[in-house]
Amino acid sequence: MKASDVMSRTVATVSPETTVREVAELLLNRHISAVPVVDGAGTVVGIVSEGDLIRRQETGTDKHPSWWLRLLTSTEDQARDYVKSHGRAASDVMTTDIVTVEPGTEIDQIATLLERHRIKRVPVCDGGKLVGIVSRADLIRGLAAHPATLPAPSGDDGALRDTIVAAIRDETGVRPEFINVIVTGGTVHLWGAVNSEEEKKAVRIAAEGIAGAGNVVDHVGVLSSAVRAAMWGE
Repeated sequence: MKASDVMSRTVATVSPETTVREVAELLLNRHISAVPVVDGAGTVVGIVSEGDLIRRQETGTDKHPSWWLRLLTSTEDQARDYVKSHGRAASDVMTTDIVTVEPGTEIDQIATLLERHRIKRVPVCDGGKLVGIVSRADLIRGLAAHPATLPAPSGDDGALRDTIVAAIRDETGVRPEFINVIVTGGTVHLWGAVNSEEEKKAVRIAAEGIAGAGNVVDHVGVLSSAVRAAMWGE
């Protein structure tokens, strides 16, 4: 699934000259938390989010650091804070260091970008022009629309077991030597012991996520803190 499959195509935008007040009204009226700033050529030059409008002199929320804190703050940071709180146009307050993707970008890559940059949305550009936007909500809609069924069991219990063992070993972070996987007629039985409920859950989900796995029966136990201390010296 790609950006073009989940992106919102009707995107509200503003120009660099749009006033801060107009931007705030647009966010409220459209029930959105950010808006791209687009120049006359249709190129995204920035984005204004709610975070960019939190500290404003009109509402008395602008920063007033003490004299000693000013000594510890660079003049560049002080100037940046002043522009953010007193600037009148979108170009004054917008974030210019923006991340964009193309329509063909896979959604797993988009999810990674959102996590890495700690952002909630990313503009989609084609040839430099804005064609859509993908938000966290769009990714969730894509998940909801994705088929939930897995292929039927293949009948090869040995191959299925090997695949599940490899998934547990390579993807979950759980020590595989303490996990035993038994597959009979496509039914997967998980045995062994792990250090936490999260590890137990990871093992089960790894097994359930393998194509061809039928019912997954989870017998895995969770070691007590005393047992872990005896085994690992915790």
